[in-house]
Amino acid sequence: MELIQENPDLSAYLAADEAIDHTHPVVRETAARLAETSADSYVYARAAYEFVRDTIPHSADAGDPRVTWRASDVLERRTGICHAKAHALTALLRAEDIPTALCYQRLLHDDDSAFALHGLVAVRLDGAWHRQDARGNKPGVDARFSLGGERLAFPVDAAAGEVDYPTLYAEPNPVMLEVLKSAPDRAYLWERLPEELPPGT
Repeated sequence: MELIQENPDLSAYLAADEAIDHTHPVVRETAARLAETSADSYVYARAAYEFVRDTIPHSADAGDPRVTWRASDVLERRTGICHAKAHALTALLRAEDIPTALCYQRLLHDDDSAFALHGLVAVRLDGAWHRQDARGNKPGVDARFSLGGERLAFPVDAAAGEVDYPTLYAEPNPVMLEVLKSAPDRAYLWERLPEELPPGT
């Protein structure tokens, strides 16, 4: 699948905003700590990815009712759904001047009862974009950092109505972000997750 930049200006994929708050001290300190043992951008990107994937449990996997959406909060509270973890990884990568985009998939729930919008990222290294999914591994999910072929959490089944969206976004989807911001707990959030990327966003 060919990935398409929403914004032709690569600097847009380094910007900070309310969710990707990579100027926050918690983000800066975490990035600096990860960078200490990273010889280059690739090593740092992989370390940041594995840090978010492995040390911040996906709140559904952990049964954690808390909802986070701002990168600094995800890092501080160590919990979040896929979208929140994507914001955290994006912030850590942008903090070290690695262009990073937000990406989306439309996936079936585990019980095939309905669709949900899934969040992941794309990192620009070696002059190309590479999608990465740091939602967290569990039985049946073995996502890995890779520039040589995608190792995402979930294969998309187009015949079942699942969708890989090719657009690379510089900012979180505003509809998805509002759902996250307004949710008092994960049970509430789970009932209101968009099933697909809202038209015109």
